[in-house]
Amino acid sequence: MTNIPETGRTPRVQIRLVVIQILVLSLLGTLGGRLWYLQIREGAQYQKEASGNHVQQVVQPAVRGEILDARGVPLADNETRLVVSASRTDLLKQKDDGKAVLAKLAGVLGMSTEDVMQKVRLCDAKTPQPCWNGSPYQPIPITDKATPRQALQIRERSEDFPGITAEPEAVRRYPSPGKSNTAQVLGYLSPVTDDEIQKAKDTSSPYLRSDMVGRSGLEREYDKELRGKAGVTRYEVDNLGRVIGKAKSDAAEPGSNVVTSIDSRVQRVAEYELDKAMKAARTQFDSITGENYKADSGAVVVMEAKTGRIVAMASAPTYDPNAWVGGISAKDYKALTGKNSDYPLLNRAIQGQAAPGSTFKVVSTAAAVQAGYAWDGGYPCTSDYRVGNQIFKNFEGENFGDISLGRALEVSCDTVFYGIADKEWKRDGGINPKKGQPKDYFFKTAHQFGLGKPTGVDLPNEVGGRVPDRQWKLDYWKANKDSWCKTGKKDGTYVEKIAYENCLEGDKMREGDEINYSIGQGDTLVTPIQEAMIYGAVANGGTEYVPTIGKAIISPDGKTVQEIKPQVQRKLPITQATLKGMDDAFAGVITRGTAAWKFSGWPQDKIPLHGKTGTAEVYGKQTTSWMATYSKDYTVIMTIAQAGTGSGASGEAVRNIYSALYGVQGDGSIDQKKAFLPEPQSSLPKVRTDGTIVAPAVPKDAAKDTEAAQKNNPSNGSDQQQPAGTAPPTDNGNSNTRRRPRRKRGSRRMPS
Repeated sequence: MTNIPETGRTPRVQIRLVVIQILVLSLLGTLGGRLWYLQIREGAQYQKEASGNHVQQVVQPAVRGEILDARGVPLADNETRLVVSASRTDLLKQKDDGKAVLAKLAGVLGMSTEDVMQKVRLCDAKTPQPCWNGSPYQPIPITDKATPRQALQIRERSEDFPGITAEPEAVRRYPSPGKSNTAQVLGYLSPVTDDEIQKAKDTSSPYLRSDMVGRSGLEREYDKELRGKAGVTRYEVDNLGRVIGKAKSDAAEPGSNVVTSIDSRVQRVAEYELDKAMKAARTQFDSITGENYKADSGAVVVMEAKTGRIVAMASAPTYDPNAWVGGISAKDYKALTGKNSDYPLLNRAIQGQAAPGSTFKVVSTAAAVQAGYAWDGGYPCTSDYRVGNQIFKNFEGENFGDISLGRALEVSCDTVFYGIADKEWKRDGGINPKKGQPKDYFFKTAHQFGLGKPTGVDLPNEVGGRVPDRQWKLDYWKANKDSWCKTGKKDGTYVEKIAYENCLEGDKMREGDEINYSIGQGDTLVTPIQEAMIYGAVANGGTEYVPTIGKAIISPDGKTVQEIKPQVQRKLPITQATLKGMDDAFAGVITRGTAAWKFSGWPQDKIPLHGKTGTAEVYGKQTTSWMATYSKDYTVIMTIAQAGTGSGASGEAVRNIYSALYGVQGDGSIDQKKAFLPEPQSSLPKVRTDGTIVAPAVPKDAAKDTEAAQKNNPSNGSDQQQPAGTAPPTDNGNSNTRRRPRRKRGSRRMPS
C-alpha cells in the first residue's frame, strides 16, 4: 500500500506545481521586462506614435487677401465656387487606379477623359503641363466650374465616385475691372510643392500641403502677406477612426489686403491704347522691308514722377489670368507658352529688353556735359558723319548747322552725338588705350543713371538691361570667341563679316561701337521701367526713386496699416542748370520737335508736356518705337516692337493716356469732371472692421466707353484735331461696399 503525504499531493503533482510556478514566474518576468522596455526605455517614442495614431488634423484653408487698386477696386479677390476634386490616394486603391471613375467623372462634367487624367497626374521632369505639382496626398482639383446639378450627381452617387468630392470653396478671382486685366502685374497661383514645404518648414511662414502660392507678379512678391494662416482642427479618434473628442483647434486667419498704386481706370486706358496703337501700326507700310509692320509686342508704364509709384503697367500680348484658376488646361497652357504664342506671360515692362534709340540721348547729353562740353556750344548737325570709309547718316540727310545740345535733343540730331562720342573715344586712347587712361564718360554716366541692373521694382524676375562697356565687351568676347573665329569670314555675308571682326577685336572698344552707343544703338539694352525711372527723375529735379506697385498692407479688419513708402534710389549726375536745359529741350520736342505733329493743339500752357522720341534698329527685324514723356506729375513710357518710328507708332496713344489723366478733350479744352487723376492720389481705401472695403462702382464694360468717346471725337489724322481723352470716367464718384469672400555700323539711321 502506497503512502500518501498528508497534503494529499503525490510527488508527480508536486513536480507539476513547481514547473507551473516556474512558468508563471518566467512569464511575469518576461512581461515585466517588456513593460519596462516599452514604458521606460522606449516609452517616449511609443507615446508619441500612439498620440499621432489617435489625433487627426482637418485643415481649413485661409481666405487669401485681396489685391486692390489705389481706390479700393479689387484686382484680385475671391469667390465661392463648386470645386470637384479627386483623392489620388483613394483612386490608386482601385484595381484600375481609378481610370473608370475618372472616365465616368469626365462624362458628368462634360470634359474629355484625357483632360481629367492629365489633371491628376503628378508633375516631374518628364511630365509636361498640365499636371499636379502639389502634394499627392491632398485633394486635386479637377474643375472649379461645376454646376449645382453636376455636384448633386456626384454627391448623391458617391458609391459610383469613390475618392471624388464636390464642395463649395473660396477660389481666386481676377475680376478685370473695366476690362483691364493687369495680368502680368498680378501673376497667378498654383499648389505648393513638397520641396517648398521642406524649405519653409523652419521659417516664420511655413506652408501647409493645402496652400496655393503665388508664382509670378504681385501674387508672388506679396505671397506671405496675402496667404494668411490656415486653420487646423485636431480630433481625437479611436482605433476604428471614430471621433471621440476635439483635442485642439486653431482658427484660420485670413490674409492681409495689398493696396497698390495701380489705378484700374488708367490701367484700362493704357491697355486699350497700347492694343489700338499696335493694330494701327500693322496697317502701316515699312518701306525698308517692303511689308507692313508686325507690331508684335509692346509695353506701357505710367508712373508718378515724384514718388516712383506705378499707376499703370501694361504688356502686350496679354492673357486672362483666370486661365490659371482651378488648374490650367493643356490647350490654354500651350497657348500661353508655345513657340507660336509670343509669350504673353512675359511682363515686357520689366522683362522686355531693347535698344532704346534716341531716348538714350538723355544719358549721352549728360555724359557730354560731364566730359566738359558746353550746353550752349555750337555742335555741327550735318547730314552725315564720316569715319574712314564708313558713313553714319542723319535722318533723311537733315542739316541744321551748328546747334546747342538742347536743340540736338529737340530735333534728335544724331551727328551731334556721333561727333562728341568719336572725340571722346579718341581722347580715351582709341582702340588700344593705355591702362587706367579711359575716362569712358558715356559708359560711366549710364551706370550713374542706374542702367545695366534692375531698378528694384517690387515684381519678381526683373531683368537689368545692358551697358556694353569695356568689361562687358571683354567678357562677351571670351564667351563667344571660339564660335566667332569658327564661323567668321572676311568676305562672307554680313553676319559672317561681323563674326570675323569680332573674332579679331571683339574684346576692344572700337570707334563705331562708341558712335553707335551714343544714340542708343549697338549692344545697348534697356527696359521700359528703367526708362520710366530715368525720365521720372528728370521730371522731379534729379531724384530717382525705386519703382513700386505695392502701396500699403492692410490687415483683414482694417486696424493695421503698413504703408510702403517711396524709396530714393540715387541722384542723377546732372547739375540743376543742365536739368533745366533738358527740361526746356524736352518741352521743345512736344511743341516744335520730333513729336510736335502728334501733339498739335495740346494745352501746353496749362499742362506742360515733355518728351523724347526714339526709333531703334534691330538686326533682322523692323524698327522699335519708343516714346518717353513726362508732365509735372507723371511719366508715361511706351514702346512697341517692330512698329516704326517713335512718334509715328506711339505718339497718339501716349497723348490719349495724358488726356485721360487730365481730362483733355479733342479741342484742347480741359474737363475736370472727366479727369481720372489730375494729380496723384495720396489717400488709401478704407477697410472696415468687418472686412468690407469701400470702393467706387465700376461699369461692367468700361472699354465701350472708350470706343464711344473716340467715335464722338474722331481723329482724321491731321495735326489740328486729336481724339478726345479716350478714358472718360468709369464711375460717378459714388461708392459701394464689397465684402471679402543690334544695328550695322555705317547704315542709315531711322527717324526718331
